[in-house]
Amino acid sequence: MASVRQIARRIRSVENTAKITKAMAMIAASKLRRSQDAATQGRSYAENMAAIVSNVVSQMNEDESHQPLLESRLIKNAGIAIIAPDRGLTGGLNANIFRSVSDFIKSQSSPIKVVAIGKKSVDFTRRNDIETIAEYTGIGDRPGPGDTLPIAADIAEAFSNEKVDSFHIAYGQFVNTTLQRPVIEPLLPVIPSEVVSNSVGYIFEPNAAEVLRRLLPRYLETLVHHAILEGNASEQSARMVAMNQATDNANDMVGDLTLLMNKLRQETITTELLDIVGGVAALES
Repeated sequence: MASVRQIARRIRSVENTAKITKAMAMIAASKLRRSQDAATQGRSYAENMAAIVSNVVSQMNEDESHQPLLESRLIKNAGIAIIAPDRGLTGGLNANIFRSVSDFIKSQSSPIKVVAIGKKSVDFTRRNDIETIAEYTGIGDRPGPGDTLPIAADIAEAFSNEKVDSFHIAYGQFVNTTLQRPVIEPLLPVIPSEVVSNSVGYIFEPNAAEVLRRLLPRYLETLVHHAILEGNASEQSARMVAMNQATDNANDMVGDLTLLMNKLRQETITTELLDIVGGVAALES
């Protein structure tokens, strides 16, 4: 059995760990509010962009609506962009995302090519020997449009050059502080959503085809940027919850170790008292 000194040393070690996890939880909480606002505000922007694309496509004839990013073709190679954190300590977030991606890959009958976003995503593709189109790490906690434009450009280029015939995107969708849902959504070809009955009529300048040609890349950039914002908010909330749980577990362990140390100390004292009483009795006899 461990000695009192060893248990006391273990208690100090666990207390230091609890301080670290508590600090990490506080840091994640301070970043969560900003990330949450960015993700929720980006949803309405992405939805409005989708509505504009749908309205524009609905008011064009078949010849005008022919655009590379709208082209549906036989899928010989499928692509997927995987968004995952650069760091761990996020509970089950990474495992849930990669489990969903693995199930998606198994369901595909064609080869898969990946755009890996985040160090954990890069590690996943290398560990499973999956062909990568591009790798991106170190985007940071405050990704701006300029940070995500190259990602959307690589995805559009791979699709336009027929390296892949379809593209999906996988990320952790922020639902609330305690729930982050892994989702896989279609990205390319762009499939306009159903047009609402009160769709807006547009006057195109210079023409509808040119407007759509410029609009579709912006729409793709919006979807990619929004997915990264969602992933960032999910990362911060998952890390905050995981570190709070780790702190609680460490505090519980400290309590158990303290109880064990006190019991061991009492046993030591009792043993010493018995030795003294036995010695006194021996001398008297």
